Amino acid sequence: MTSDVVQCRNLHAGYGEVRVLHGLNLKAGASGITAVVGSNGAGKSTLLRTIAGMLPPTSGEVLYDGMNLAGLPAEAVVDHGIVMVPEGRMVFPDMTVLENLTVGAITPRARHVRTETMEMVFDLFPRLRDRTRQLGGTLSGGEQQMLALGRGLMARPKVLLLDEPTLGLAPGIAKQIFRLVPKLVENGLSVIMAEQDVHATLKIAGFAYVLENGRIVAEGPGTSLLGDPVIRKAYLGAGG
Repeated sequence: MTSDVVQCRNLHAGYGEVRVLHGLNLKAGASGITAVVGSNGAGKSTLLRTIAGMLPPTSGEVLYDGMNLAGLPAEAVVDHGIVMVPEGRMVFPDMTVLENLTVGAITPRARHVRTETMEMVFDLFPRLRDRTRQLGGTLSGGEQQMLALGRGLMARPKVLLLDEPTLGLAPGIAKQIFRLVPKLVENGLSVIMAEQDVHATLKIAGFAYVLENGRIVAEGPGTSLLGDPVIRKAYLGAGG
């Protein structure tokens, strides 16, 4: 496998006549966190949806270990090991925590090790272990986000796409999520994370891209961008 697990080359995408992404070039390495940050409407979710196969690109390539996945349906992308945890959590409200997690193990590879993976998820999220019989819709917002992350991990991804994982969460819960994400890469998982909380995201990202109006306007190691006075002024409300 190449060091760059996912590559987007000259990627264009949008919705009908509305063009959102304009020739993006992006790389995400193995065993690390690649951040995609920017203001609301910058194109972050569209980028992740395109990588995940939920939105076909109008042109360009989405390469996974050198193979072009552009245009493949979402279920085929999942089979290759790319799994998305969508914005808004989207848990099944009338299913129990255990049922939500079980549904996540949808590929033959994931089903084969479902019990082992569920124990890993419960180790990461002990609260879910205590609520296995509780309906997903009755969980708190933070618990639902834990469930959404756990369900994504149940698919045994090689690349996990996180779309605004802290959106709408209380600050304390959001901090827990930012502490958790680095733990996910310890066993070789690659994470591509889209977030509006630029400061917290750049602190944990090995590499980051700043999107503005569907174009990459800056890129580099997360800590370098965090110290860039232009980035600080534009996205962190701080002067140089």
